[in-house]
Amino acid sequence: MGDIESVIQQISIWALPVLFAITLHEAAHAYAARRYGDSTAYMLGRMTLNPLKHIDPIGTVLLPLLSVTLGGFIFGWAKPVPVNFGALRKPREHGRLVAAAGPAANLLMIVLWVLLLKLAASLSSTYSEPLALMSRAGIQINITLMLLNLLPILPLDGGRIMESLLPRSLAFQYSRLEPYGMWILLGLMFTGLLGVILRPFYGMVFGVIRMFL
Repeated sequence: MGDIESVIQQISIWALPVLFAITLHEAAHAYAARRYGDSTAYMLGRMTLNPLKHIDPIGTVLLPLLSVTLGGFIFGWAKPVPVNFGALRKPREHGRLVAAAGPAANLLMIVLWVLLLKLAASLSSTYSEPLALMSRAGIQINITLMLLNLLPILPLDGGRIMESLLPRSLAFQYSRLEPYGMWILLGLMFTGLLGVILRPFYGMVFGVIRMFL
C-alpha cells in the first residue's frame, strides 16, 4: 500500500511540470514558425497552450509515467509541431530560430520554477512543501529537456541548429542522418552514454541555479 501511495505522490508532483515542459516547448516552436513566415502549425491549431493539442499518448503520458514510477531518467516527447522550413522567409536563419525556440521555452520555465521555489521557501504554510517539490521537479524536467533537445542529432532541435550552421553541401550530407536520429538517441539512452554526455552540462546548469537560491 505504501508503494502505491508513493507512486501516486510522485505522479502528482511531476504531472504538471512534465506536461508544461513538453507542451510549452512545442507551442514555442509553433509561435516562432508563424513569426517567421510559416503558418502550418497555426492553421492546425498547434499554436496554443492547450496541452491536449500537443499530447502524444506514448511520449507525453506513458514514458514519463513509467520513468517516474521506476525512478529512472525522465524521458518523453510531445507531438512534433509541423514546420515547413521552405515557407520561412529566410529558411536557414529563421529555421535556426524556430528550432531554438523550444529549448528557450524550457529555459524560461527553469527561471519561473526557480522563482516559485524561492517563493515556497518564504512561505510558512501547508502549501510550502508541495510547491517546493513541484518546483524542483519543474527545474529538473526542463533542464533535461533543454539539454536533450540541444544535442546535435536530427531531428532534435540541436540537430536543426547544427544543420543550419553548416555549409550547404555539408548540411545536405548531415540531413541524411535524420532517419537514424531517434535510433541513435535510444542507443545512447539504453547504453547509459546519454547520461554520461548530459551529466556535465546538467551539473553546470544546476551550479548556476544554486547561485540564485
